[in-house]
Amino acid sequence: MTSVTFHTENGRITGFDAIGHSGWADEGEDLLCASIGAAVTLVEATVNDVLGLAASVKVEEERAQISMRLPGGLGPAAENTCQSLLTGLMLYFTMLHEEYPENIEVLEAEAC
Repeated sequence: MTSVTFHTENGRITGFDAIGHSGWADEGEDLLCASIGAAVTLVEATVNDVLGLAASVKVEEERAQISMRLPGGLGPAAENTCQSLLTGLMLYFTMLHEEYPENIEVLEAEAC
């Protein structure tokens, strides 16, 4: 199962962790894993390469994990864009969870 945790602080999504293979099909043939990976890559590339915001990204291939954290101190336009991207990602993963509840879970973790 893929577990995606969105980290929030005061109503702001600060980043996410996506961990594990979905198990929907064999590795290399798992369209659900490919779909999750493509969505994560799109958001990360938009934040870092298009917007140039230098979000922290950590990849651990052996654990099938990718984490992204937004930098602090974003201007209003960048903040709004990032929140829209991350909210859209959360919505997309929630829709995938509704279709594949045994293969992907979506969680929220509020910062302490």
